[in-house]
Amino acid sequence: MSEVLPVMTHEHITSGTTDEAVTRTHRTPLGLYALALASFAVGLAEFVIAGLLPDVAADLSVSAGSAGILVTTYAVGIIVGALALTTAFSRLPPKSALVQIGVFFIIGNLLSALGPNFEVVLAGRIIAGMTNGAFLGMGIVVAVSLADARNQGRAIATMLGGLTLANVLGVPLGTALGQQFGWRVVFGVIVALAVVATVAIVAVVPHVASAPTSSLADLRHLLNRQALLAMGIATFGFGGMFGAFTYVALTLTKVSGYPTSAVPWLLVLFGIGLMVGNVLSGRLVDRALDATLAGSLMGLLAVQILLGLLAGHPVVAAISLGLMGMFGFAAAPGYQQKVMRHARAAGAIASGAPIAAVNLGNALGSWLGGLLITAGLGYTSPIWMGAVATGLALVLLAVAARTALKAAQ
Repeated sequence: MSEVLPVMTHEHITSGTTDEAVTRTHRTPLGLYALALASFAVGLAEFVIAGLLPDVAADLSVSAGSAGILVTTYAVGIIVGALALTTAFSRLPPKSALVQIGVFFIIGNLLSALGPNFEVVLAGRIIAGMTNGAFLGMGIVVAVSLADARNQGRAIATMLGGLTLANVLGVPLGTALGQQFGWRVVFGVIVALAVVATVAIVAVVPHVASAPTSSLADLRHLLNRQALLAMGIATFGFGGMFGAFTYVALTLTKVSGYPTSAVPWLLVLFGIGLMVGNVLSGRLVDRALDATLAGSLMGLLAVQILLGLLAGHPVVAAISLGLMGMFGFAAAPGYQQKVMRHARAAGAIASGAPIAAVNLGNALGSWLGGLLITAGLGYTSPIWMGAVATGLALVLLAVAARTALKAAQ
């Protein structure tokens, strides 16, 4: 699948002496683990807010729907960071770019932890979101540089493994910690993790060849039909999952009947599902990209319909939560690969484009879910909205396959 990689190949970082290549090969696992640690920190910052949303709303004296803006604006920040900041940082050596991104991420989360009012916390979330998007865009550039062409999907999955671990351990433990000591303490922990991750990047991530620089003019390379369809699939597919997940604490407590204290442990099921989906996808996406995406999205749609119908049954709700995480995140490496495959002419910005696409879905999903709840349509309405979005992602996947088949004839 060498055509999937639009930015760098393994050969670019192993050119030179044999000793240099061997040394770089031995350092590769540590480099990927450092990236995974950093993705754990950014994943915790992004996802833990869902479990803390009722507490944040109460502390900042805003409604639950208004507090959802903290999710929406973070996702919008990721979109801006994945495109604009990834483009800007592509002019720097990738390792230096990651370190600078880490510093700004720390600043953003400090504002969230210490902000005296909703507006300051919101500003911190925007800054952190922008650096989140830039980190994922540049981090994937580095991750694929540390793998040969046949294992790029697995390298991306290893890096994104930090995001899944953030959901398995970070979100439930962070939610429990926030309920016990206050949500601001959780953001303090995120700051500490970000400091450690940034130091780890300095220490063990090797210097890799810079990707071809991009400019915003290269966005035109994202406008071919297959690239646009791929980004649409990512937007609707990821938005379908996280639009529902943003308000899952309210669904579990208001509809399923669980006490607030049970929410952190129920989120463990979602996180375990993410981890399983990520591992499975890492093994399958390099072999059968479209089939992996189709299977993941069909499974997600079935689970969303089940949860929408039976959210009032506690056991069904808990099982569905885990399955939603598994099928939803099994598609994530596939989104990345599919967009990069069809937008490779855009250079470094191609690695940021799928990040922007999935977080556009995240932003729209959380925003629409908040509107539905505020309109009085009930706490399962974000789940049904997610099911519609997932169905649209499947339609776009079918259109993309048919378009590719016609082009090949």
